[in-house]
Amino acid sequence: MSKNVVRTNPLFPSVFNDFFKPWNEWFDGGNVWNVPAVNISESKDAYKVSLAVPGMKKEDFKIDLDGNMLTISSEKKEEKEEKDEKFTRKEYSFSSFSRSFTVPDDIEADKIAASYKDGVLELKLPKKEPAKKAEAKKIEIK
Repeated sequence: MSKNVVRTNPLFPSVFNDFFKPWNEWFDGGNVWNVPAVNISESKDAYKVSLAVPGMKKEDFKIDLDGNMLTISSEKKEEKEEKDEKFTRKEYSFSSFSRSFTVPDDIEADKIAASYKDGVLELKLPKKEPAKKAEAKKIEIK
């Protein structure tokens, strides 16, 4: 889960904080390294992973399961170009993220389902049915 933290340092005046602000945003969780918030829950039948990723399309996501490593990633590129008699303006936008999770051995990998609705990517990882316990049986000695 991402959190914005405001740090104040009584040893340096705010002028120094303002001066170093661009670098602090790069390294202290500013908008440059934006990773979506994730909620993980468990029920008796499945695990549920929910990511808050508004403004995306389902085609923007890539979901892979390699062994017990689940990776959810996205890349979104946009280009806008305006042409006029006197100028040409191009704007580029690129955003991406990748989150990886180790999943338990008790999931049904073939039955993982994903959906995207209202800015939330939701994955359901069904659990394997527990092995049925054989009823106690009396064995006759011959």
